[in-house]
Amino acid sequence: MNILITSAGRRGYLIKYFKEALNGDGLVIAGNCIDGVPAFQEADKSVVTPMVYDENYIPFLLDYCKENKVDAILSVYDVDVPVLAHYRKEFEAVGTRLVVSDESFVRICNDKWQSYLYLIENGFKTPKTYLSLADTKTALASGELSFPLIVKPRYGNGSIGLCTAHDEEELDALFRLTEKSVERSWLRFESAQSDDTVVVQEMLQGEEYGLDIINDLDGKYRSVIIKRKEAMRSGETDSAQVVENEKMRAMAEKLARLTGHVGNLDCDAFWVDGEPYVLEMNARFGGGYPFSHIAGANVPKAIVAWLQGEEIDEKWLTAKVGVKSYKDINIRIG
Repeated sequence: MNILITSAGRRGYLIKYFKEALNGDGLVIAGNCIDGVPAFQEADKSVVTPMVYDENYIPFLLDYCKENKVDAILSVYDVDVPVLAHYRKEFEAVGTRLVVSDESFVRICNDKWQSYLYLIENGFKTPKTYLSLADTKTALASGELSFPLIVKPRYGNGSIGLCTAHDEEELDALFRLTEKSVERSWLRFESAQSDDTVVVQEMLQGEEYGLDIINDLDGKYRSVIIKRKEAMRSGETDSAQVVENEKMRAMAEKLARLTGHVGNLDCDAFWVDGEPYVLEMNARFGGGYPFSHIAGANVPKAIVAWLQGEEIDEKWLTAKVGVKSYKDINIRIG
């Protein structure tokens, strides 16, 4: 079995996990639009692809999958996932299965405004979110909202363009700054689908959590791994501890059964006044997955087994409560 991980970038650890899961029975191929990324050094093979928004991206991948007998594809990049999902039938026609959720759900995940509407409509607690300065100021004036507020791109990931406004003067300036940041960065590609490119969110006060919500390849709920975030850096978790929280688990299971997502749903959540709040959903492996893996989970192994039509050991979808771990910085010669 050959597996292609696109937009692999710095996710060398995920390449390593899938290689261990295959145990020599196939290749793990890393794809990326820039050469020389860390993931290439871990992979059995690597390929430099066109950029995701290039008109040749999908034709290139289809040809590559056919020529290299790629059995499955997954991506670790938000922008990439809906593009792949849109061409599911074309990949299936060349014998490649997408380990990717439905396009409609992926686009909800990538759009913070649509995520907010989706969560509210389905009864989840989530921070109050506004799509315009005018609506934000109306909410402030009515007492529905108060500073500080989070200003960030409507379409984006990590902490790119994220700002905190402490008063109305900062709100005005940061809203316009974020709009310009979107226009001047790669975020402009996905943001082109809407005139409204910035959202303002209530700033939640509470403990922050990362969830690996796991469905099988048919979208059936299987497990959730709950991690309390101990330290953050540039939008990613630096340190986390696996914990148990029944309310958080119940919320995650409800979300999994509702979405029918495929594989891992990386979810950011908060614990506020004894209740779980959903902050963001990412329909892919997130940067916090290694904290689950090092605590005993092995979702890549489960995905490989599901792809091969085999039963899994439920232990692969659980992690030992209490394990606390940290990310490190490693330097290697290219």
